[in-house]
Amino acid sequence: MSEESFPAHEALRVVKGRTIYKTDRWWKAILLTEAFGRRQVSVYLWQNRNGVWKRKQKYTVRSASDWLMDKTVIDELVKEL
Repeated sequence: MSEESFPAHEALRVVKGRTIYKTDRWWKAILLTEAFGRRQVSVYLWQNRNGVWKRKQKYTVRSASDWLMDKTVIDELVKEL
């Protein structure tokens, strides 16, 4: 787990997070967050604009069953790479 402070929305409590990569311009991380009593895992991609990290993309998994459905399709398509 990274000790960095992630630029997630202030309404989210970051439980855990791990940076995948970070450059001067781009930052990709996977975060376990909690809000309103619910936890979710999200893949974030932020872009640094004038010294401020702004979210460009976000993919969220809200349940194990959602992840299994997504993973099945992703695994099939990755074979085509």
